[in-house]
Amino acid sequence: MDMVQVSGKTVPDWRAAWAAVRERMRRELGDPVFDAWISPLNLESFDADELKIGAAKPFVRNWVANHYVDRLQQAFRAEGFAPASLAIVISATPAPSIGGAIPREAQHQGLETPASVSYISPRGEARTGQGDDDTSRGLWNRMLHPQQTFDSFIPGPANQFGHSAARSFADGQQTDIPLLYIHGGFGFGKTHLLNAAALEFRKRGKRTLFLRAEDFMRHFLGALYRKDTLAFKEELRTAEVLIIDDLQHICRSAATASEFLYTVNAFADLRRRVVIAADRPPAALEGLGADVKSRLAGGLCVGLDKPDRDTRLAILKSRATEFSRHKPDVVLPQSVLERIADLEDASPRELIGVFTKLATYADLTKKPVTLEVAEEAVGLRGAPGAKTSIEDIQRKTAEFYKLDVKDFHSPQRARRVARPRQVAMYLSRKLTTRSLPEIGRRFGGRDHTTVLHACRRIEALVLEDALFRQEVDFLSQMLQRRPEI
Repeated sequence: MDMVQVSGKTVPDWRAAWAAVRERMRRELGDPVFDAWISPLNLESFDADELKIGAAKPFVRNWVANHYVDRLQQAFRAEGFAPASLAIVISATPAPSIGGAIPREAQHQGLETPASVSYISPRGEARTGQGDDDTSRGLWNRMLHPQQTFDSFIPGPANQFGHSAARSFADGQQTDIPLLYIHGGFGFGKTHLLNAAALEFRKRGKRTLFLRAEDFMRHFLGALYRKDTLAFKEELRTAEVLIIDDLQHICRSAATASEFLYTVNAFADLRRRVVIAADRPPAALEGLGADVKSRLAGGLCVGLDKPDRDTRLAILKSRATEFSRHKPDVVLPQSVLERIADLEDASPRELIGVFTKLATYADLTKKPVTLEVAEEAVGLRGAPGAKTSIEDIQRKTAEFYKLDVKDFHSPQRARRVARPRQVAMYLSRKLTTRSLPEIGRRFGGRDHTTVLHACRRIEALVLEDALFRQEVDFLSQMLQRRPEI
């Protein structure tokens, strides 16, 4: 420990200590994080080994107090200094340009500021002032689900690639790929994989930020309203890994979409990782410019499809095993699990919903769950339910392609109208029992040969164009009737 003489007393050289601590923090945190949060700080004062570290802005003071004060204390100890206390305050002196030394006239003057102080006791127990920015801290509020790991995810032919890609990405194997994009229908396991990746990244010591697209949009627009977008960007980019779920919802705001692109580019420039999930592939996202779609498509894009029967049964058996740990008296027979697995159109989430309803029924009524009880309790008997109508198909297809339903009835032959019309005809034939002539009549009185040509054309395009096939599959999944659960 370096010592100096002050008023006839030998005291630690806190200026030298602060300079050494800054260099240690730069090595530990890396230049980007250091430049954003530690570099702007200065040694405000020291009195009886009580240090005050100053920050020029309240946001920086709050962030350092909440995230880096323990690291600062550890760095002081590592350099051989042991301050009695360490407080982060609003700076009353300008931040130093080099070395972090304080002006000589400021030493031992017990500089105070009327601003609130974030104080850390020697035990590391944090107390923050009332000026903390709860809104900014909300970015980091998401709690991870400890059971949604890679090991608890049930892979099958429809999701094996997505599972393997996410796992290798989180394990650090795909170091040359900065962005992973996972897409698939609702309830197909995207959020499970994102949660598993976040757990693995944090296990490896990576500072991981997990957001829904709505969270990103809400916090950014809030910062825009407060004219404090710089603070939002600085906070966001302190993460080493950014994970965003349900990206399709970010497309509602052009400003948010632009900020999202800047963020992804910044993470790529810093060689950090980004994991994104959405309900459709990049090219099918609405409201995003070609630049954003190109950036997303340039990463590793993997799709999760509807699981086959074996995978559905494996999912149900896994859930049954987990449920029996808490409720050992509740047992669903193999025949019931197989009956649930026969629901071809059900997503994994819906399968689990059916299982949970049955298991809860059995637990509350104390009745054995026979196949007949299952069908009565969950409504599996006569499962087809409500049929999809041509009107539903027209409305959903028009919404997807941003058209008016009237365009499907019009004589327009422009490609932007003709191709979606053919898709709607194809889905009408696939998802309803209507005849070709009747479908033609519902599309502006067209001949049945026109409908047949449209169906054959879409069938050919689905085989030729994987991206187009994903669009058609997405529409089909939205429109297909679901079991009542």
